[in-house]
Amino acid sequence: MSQLTTDLQADLDALKAAGTYKRLNYLESPQGARVRMEGKGEVIVLSSNNYLGLSNEPEIVQAGVDALAQFGAGTASVRFICGTFTIHRELEAALARFVGTPSSLSFVAAWNANEALTPTIAREGDFVVSDALNHASIIDSIRLAKAITKCTTAVYKHADMDDLRDKLRSAKDAKRRIIWTDGVFSMEGAIAKLPEIVQLAREHDAIVVVDDSHATGVLGKTGRGTAEHFGMLGEVDIITSTLGKALGGAAGGFVAGPEALCDMMTQRSRPQLFSNALPPTVAASALAAVHFTEAHPERVARLQDNTRYFRTAIQDAGFHPLAGDTPIVPIIVGETAVAIRMSDMLLDRGVFVTGFGFPVVPQGTARLRCQISAAHTRDDLDAVVAAFVEVRETGEGRR
Repeated sequence: MSQLTTDLQADLDALKAAGTYKRLNYLESPQGARVRMEGKGEVIVLSSNNYLGLSNEPEIVQAGVDALAQFGAGTASVRFICGTFTIHRELEAALARFVGTPSSLSFVAAWNANEALTPTIAREGDFVVSDALNHASIIDSIRLAKAITKCTTAVYKHADMDDLRDKLRSAKDAKRRIIWTDGVFSMEGAIAKLPEIVQLAREHDAIVVVDDSHATGVLGKTGRGTAEHFGMLGEVDIITSTLGKALGGAAGGFVAGPEALCDMMTQRSRPQLFSNALPPTVAASALAAVHFTEAHPERVARLQDNTRYFRTAIQDAGFHPLAGDTPIVPIIVGETAVAIRMSDMLLDRGVFVTGFGFPVVPQGTARLRCQISAAHTRDDLDAVVAAFVEVRETGEGRR
């Protein structure tokens, strides 16, 4: 056994001894409110990003099947060579319309979209400032841009507009100022203070970039995201988001903004230039998901109704989730081992809720992150609350 293998195994053994080792659960059925899990039978899923319940919507599945027959299994090339299909153009036009921008460009993953953006648009002399709780893909994008372009960077305290203002003032001599924020913070369920951010951007001549991955299909009357939630469609300079959550839940992501931005991303972004294009089957399913969401605003309303119902029910049961209006409902339990143990106990009771701990969240703030879907019934949600109460009575769920 090599020294590397020996060292890695010792680290893994330490994770197991600490009770923080993550085990994969294998599903035997399509993603939905209830799934069949290998070795567990039917369970209620409260860990999925399938916010609108579209992962197994028949017409969205069929769109992928039809694209498989028309376009084949994959693109077998990057976009600028021969990997761009007509379905990509249709999808990108629909996404731009949906989020309220002139143009969009798809990527094989939302991580790639974020990773591509900052190094492509930032230059030496520019200043990029990021919310402290932004997604890891944003953090890595900014780090990469700093290494490549020699731009300067800073982090402002989470949702602290005074700190953001101070950071922007300190960069008054920068050529350009770029503000990066999540629309919905994935581990908190909190919504960015978009009106205040945009106002500060106007005062300091800054560009606003919003990663709306957990807001697309979720926030706003028709699911168009954080901007619609605040009545600000068309007022965000650049939006990035995912196709792997509410919009069908398969894979892929996109950057949306001015036509010149998307054209430059096509010309210069390395994940675009050196990775195969989004598979046509996924593009077709995502396109169908956009059309479905536009045609069925009641699905968005059902998600929001379910969210309010569950938040009230879990609070009435004596739990104290982080406050918010999104379908991400985190229940803080403290230590990582406690979160994982409670997750296992809930799974034994037919409820699949993932426990998150360090390094995904800060030490001492481990949590069970409940994620609500429009596909859940009230019976599903009541069963989840009952399982939480039962686990608490064992002494493991005191908070």
